[in-house]
Amino acid sequence: MARIWTRLHEHLGCPPGPVTFDMVRQAAANNLEESDDLDWKEMLPQPPRDGRWNELAKDVAAMANTRGGLIIFGVQDKTTALTGIDAETANPQQYTQWIRNHVHPYLPDLDISVLTDDVKSILVVDVPASEMAPHFVYGGAARDKEQQTAVVPYRDHDHTAWMAEHQIERAYRDRFARIGSAEEEIQRHTDFLVQSIGGHDSTPSAWFIAVARPQRPLPRGAYRMNRDEARAILEAAASRALDLHPHELVPGPLRGMGLDTLYNPRPGLHRWVCNNFEMPINRETVVELLFDGTVVMAANLSYIRDVEEPPVQGDDLPVSNRVVTACCCDFVATVQEQQRKLRLDSTMQLTASITSPNGRAAFVPRTSTWGHGRESTPTHARRPHHLQPVHSVLSPAADDGEGTRSVDELRTDLMNQFGL
Repeated sequence: MARIWTRLHEHLGCPPGPVTFDMVRQAAANNLEESDDLDWKEMLPQPPRDGRWNELAKDVAAMANTRGGLIIFGVQDKTTALTGIDAETANPQQYTQWIRNHVHPYLPDLDISVLTDDVKSILVVDVPASEMAPHFVYGGAARDKEQQTAVVPYRDHDHTAWMAEHQIERAYRDRFARIGSAEEEIQRHTDFLVQSIGGHDSTPSAWFIAVARPQRPLPRGAYRMNRDEARAILEAAASRALDLHPHELVPGPLRGMGLDTLYNPRPGLHRWVCNNFEMPINRETVVELLFDGTVVMAANLSYIRDVEEPPVQGDDLPVSNRVVTACCCDFVATVQEQQRKLRLDSTMQLTASITSPNGRAAFVPRTSTWGHGRESTPTHARRPHHLQPVHSVLSPAADDGEGTRSVDELRTDLMNQFGL
């Protein structure tokens, strides 16, 4: 997703919004000089040949490792003359693939687009500052195609330089500090949810707990969803979950809590809260949509009220593979719908766990060998008392394919801890 405030906006005094062809034309006419966040390029990106570096990948990584910026093709770097490009030759999808192949970690938030005024065209690559910097650029050696080399570029004023060892070390320290802060926020949401569940019900139960937080959360006061918007997110998420796993045998917690509850979120602290704790039927579930883009979900894995007998103190707590899968589907679907509604241009960090707020009973997996039969506990399965949290990521505007991969990653990492 393109950023709405760039070097061009600052230079031209434009309000926040997408970069337009007229903005580029005016900036070029004003002889706006290159800087660490603006790079003029006359020719379209070229593919790597004979072991040479992919220049586009290098330039993109350099921007991402610094503070983000614009790479604009179709403008001479010395004279800033707007020469244009051949729009029919430009291939944003191919350029994205080059970057995916040569830059690691993956850069999910790039926006590559062709702009035109029906006479001339330009290619704009919008590179946000990356929370996962430093990014390495990998390339093959000219003499040995099997040998891979890697460098870490960055923008030094108007040109690209290479990080020394101490700069790379500092970049990693900065990344870990960012990740640590994000993990603290995720843990805070998780702890509060566990406390809320534990205070509500003293019956021993295994709970699915999941938190998704954008790497760049929306600032407080930037946007406040109303009830209709929150309701629309939950309704769309319940539908999207079917697309992620259309053949699932167990309904997810969103559909399980009933339409009357799902379509009636209640206000909370900078969030909308939807739960069925006060309802006498269905699986206990809570979903919270925070105004900063965070999504919180919890669901009781052990039993359904008025349908199944709850475990008693000392019993092992059943964890159904089908129910965990359904929870992961609903969680990822809700995150995707929240992303799209808030137009988040940041990767989401997903964390899921299975815990018991009350008691220290062992968790027992339930699974079916053939997928559609009755679930039971395999004889070789482990019965852990604690499970480690598992993690995944979801890029902005992720399609159902990426959503399914995140579902599978979360579910597999949770259930593999049972030795399945």
